[in-house]
Amino acid sequence: MKSLRFSALLSAAGLAVALGANNAHAVGAPAGTPINNTATVDYTVGTVTSTATSNTVSVVIAEKLDVNVTEPTGQTGVAPGTNGHVLRFRIDNLGNGPEAFRLILNNALATDNFDPVAASPSIYMETVACTVPGAGVFEGTDVPYVAGSEPLLNADECRYVYVVNNIPASVVDGNIGQSSLTAEARTGTGPQGTVFATQGEGGTDAVVGTTGADDVAQGEYLVEGVTVTAAKTQTVLDEFGGARPIPRATITYTVAVNAVGTGTATASVFMDNIPAGTAYVPGSLTLNGGPLTDNADLDVGVYETTPQPRVRVSLGDLEQADGTQTIQFAVVIN
Repeated sequence: MKSLRFSALLSAAGLAVALGANNAHAVGAPAGTPINNTATVDYTVGTVTSTATSNTVSVVIAEKLDVNVTEPTGQTGVAPGTNGHVLRFRIDNLGNGPEAFRLILNNALATDNFDPVAASPSIYMETVACTVPGAGVFEGTDVPYVAGSEPLLNADECRYVYVVNNIPASVVDGNIGQSSLTAEARTGTGPQGTVFATQGEGGTDAVVGTTGADDVAQGEYLVEGVTVTAAKTQTVLDEFGGARPIPRATITYTVAVNAVGTGTATASVFMDNIPAGTAYVPGSLTLNGGPLTDNADLDVGVYETTPQPRVRVSLGDLEQADGTQTIQFAVVIN
């Protein structure tokens, strides 16, 4: 009777990755991990049990080169002729060993309306992984990128990269400008399966993965030329039923507010001073036909006496799609 046993020896670090890290994004066990394998044969002759041991075969896990680049922010709103607009990219090392990635910025894309102008410097890289609390915010103190001095990213490590551009003054409302950022493994790129002999971790081979060891993502600027317009009309009603502006006559003001163009006019506030020689009619303030209270409370309207008598209505963020916001109030001629 005989039985066959195989003994595979994987380094402790490799075993931990292979068995435990099921939330990892990198491919498999770490590059440079040795795998040793020995077979044994147990057998019995008569009443004597013996074991035969094979030679040990070994292999060292090669490094796989893979990377992912994303631009998670979406469109960034800009105004014509302004500077220092940031696009945030994320670089993920999907390989199984430490690798540095060369960064290439391209602002001359054919799929947009204008070319952003690269600032100087134009690329910054954070010094900490993107998983560190507080990462992902460009503070102007991040390290300018220097080609050839790229930091090593460990397997599964990610870094935020910031591209800073200026916007030409000639752009118009609704124009789109695009920038792309490419990350290339410094060890090499190419079709999947391409081998860079002895260039991997610990002198192993480096093998190009499914991404080709490079990836590109695109960020986008949207020129927001939104403006807010206000058009005011008035009607007069005197105490005799006519429309003469005599003392004790009521003037009703109607103001139509519109956002025009692309983008959002944030935190819009309507204010109108009560004209000299008149007094505000309590309870006359409305927004889009709905009454607003005169006091500072939960609704968006208020009548204020300081710094001078006026009505104020908080309209919030306005876009062209919101349509006309109609404010109405009345005063009495003294």
